[in-house]
Amino acid sequence: MESGIFHTTYQADMTLRRTHAQKIRVVLLLLFVIVFPFFADRYLLNLANQVGIAIVGAIGLNILVGYTGQISLGQGGFMAVGAYTTGLLTKIFGIPWYLSIPISCFFTALVGAIFGIPSLRLKGLYLAIATIASQEIILWVVTHWNVVTGGVDALVVPNPTLFGERMNTDFNFYWIIWACVGVTALLTVNLFRTHWGRAFIAIRDQDIAASVMGINLFRYKLLAFAVSSFFVGLAGALIAHYRTIVTWERFTIDVSVLYLAMIIIGGLGSVSGSFFGATFMTLLPAVLTNLGRAVKDYIPVIDSFIPYIQQASFGLVIILFLIFEPEGLRKIWNNIKDYFRLWPFSY
Repeated sequence: MESGIFHTTYQADMTLRRTHAQKIRVVLLLLFVIVFPFFADRYLLNLANQVGIAIVGAIGLNILVGYTGQISLGQGGFMAVGAYTTGLLTKIFGIPWYLSIPISCFFTALVGAIFGIPSLRLKGLYLAIATIASQEIILWVVTHWNVVTGGVDALVVPNPTLFGERMNTDFNFYWIIWACVGVTALLTVNLFRTHWGRAFIAIRDQDIAASVMGINLFRYKLLAFAVSSFFVGLAGALIAHYRTIVTWERFTIDVSVLYLAMIIIGGLGSVSGSFFGATFMTLLPAVLTNLGRAVKDYIPVIDSFIPYIQQASFGLVIILFLIFEPEGLRKIWNNIKDYFRLWPFSY
């Protein structure tokens, strides 16, 4: 009977996937991602693209909140920086879209580091208020800098093309988005196998003890804000080139709260939790809408209540998870895996 997972070499102990079951699950997931777009219709492809972008943004936020313990409610603002930067670089300066994306990511990282400066002195609720201020400052600049951003008017981004092929169709952009998801997940997992990632976790667990051990709190907190904002900016840039219309209304405080809910429901301090939470919170409104349409013949007034049901379910889901499973969907998934791995000796 299996009584644990043991390794006889350092190489085996340091692998990302240590068991055959984990490797099989990764292969099955990759096969599903590759095969899915060839059988899905436009509606499902659009949902898959939304999920992919949400996963990138959720991983970025989880680096800061889940792994480093620095609360942030400025997600929408940093996504706006990434979206507007890549849009302006492409439209005004004529920079190719595939070069404007990494440039916008680095610029968003710089902006995130600047707004992360108060994190050395602020914690908890006070830091949350500071990040809300960053959200409002960014949106104020976007809506009032008419010469550059166009103010409250939408910024129209040129269609991304590659070898004469338009790339922002649902099918073509699917591959770009999910390639970014894979790279983001791989880089994040490996980040926390380095001394930088371990410093982030030490700051989250007890920043005073981390400082006593020689960790420069100011440097690593700013680095956490920068790395998190880099991936958040990537999510914003993907939205800009996918939708080709950038408007401040896509990046309000509601978006910041939504992404915070994603990582809470999925599981803080976990890349897989970001996958689960982003998928769940992105698909929930679509599922409720489809259920409403399915019962419309029996309950004709349901159409007028669907928006309210979606809002109520959003808050209800967060409350239920905080009460019954604070560790999120990742913990539920781990419980399921442990049950089958240890069955019939579940104790």
